[in-house]
Amino acid sequence: MKFENYHPVINFIYFLFILLAVVTFNHPVYAMIAFITAFAYSIKLNGRRAVIFNLILIPCVFLYGLWYSFYNHFGITNIGKNFIGNNMTLESLCYGIVRGMMAAAFIMVFSGMLTVMSTDKVIYLVGRIFPKVSLFISIFLRSFSRVRDRCKKTNISRMGIGMGMRQGNIFHAIRNFFRIVSIVITWTLEDYIESAASMKCRGYTLKGRTAFSIYRFDNRDRSVVIMFSVGIIITLMAYALGQTNIMYDPEIIIYKPTIWAYFFYTIYAVLCLLPMMLELFNEAVYNRLSRCQ
Repeated sequence: MKFENYHPVINFIYFLFILLAVVTFNHPVYAMIAFITAFAYSIKLNGRRAVIFNLILIPCVFLYGLWYSFYNHFGITNIGKNFIGNNMTLESLCYGIVRGMMAAAFIMVFSGMLTVMSTDKVIYLVGRIFPKVSLFISIFLRSFSRVRDRCKKTNISRMGIGMGMRQGNIFHAIRNFFRIVSIVITWTLEDYIESAASMKCRGYTLKGRTAFSIYRFDNRDRSVVIMFSVGIIITLMAYALGQTNIMYDPEIIIYKPTIWAYFFYTIYAVLCLLPMMLELFNEAVYNRLSRCQ
């Protein structure tokens, strides 16, 4: 029912386009839409932890806008002077706030991407093009947990003979630390050599090697691709027509909103919220079927 259960290609295309749109569209309406939708979707994904983090970003947006107007003085509408006597303009303040919203939206969307795009999905996407590279990535990512476990095991073993990282004075502790690091590095290098020999025996160097995956592109994924494609095409039309950017220097020049502008706003908001809408719709259908049973 969740968006993360869809095909990895769909997840990747969605987050890639949204991230590019967030950093490209400097229109205040588009920046506000991206910020609000990213705020809501990150809460849907990460819960209470996302609420606290997102609320912290709100004052950071205005603080960044204020800081930006302090050190950038383009524009013709003066609103005051900073502490060193330079003019602060309305244009630089508005652009700073918009840039702050863009940065905050990028952070929230990227945090959602880290939640949805798991390690196996990244390896799958890379493996479809470069199978050998995906194998290297999987071995590299697996080594992180192994190195951590080996550090713990080595430290516990050496604590039994009084040579742990926190035993003895500071000089002995430093020496013990570097000895443990040396042991872990040697252990890891030996493991890499054994892995390389095992890979070679299993035909790693043969041509035509493919990457194993459990993902399947079904009709549900095809319907989502159609919806994404329609939203992306309409958003690109808005970008081609100049609806997604405005001028801030030397003055704010914004086109008068038309019915087409509101149409583009709506489509962009629906595109940003489409994963969340899919999840809510699937949950509603599942709950209704559960009650019927």
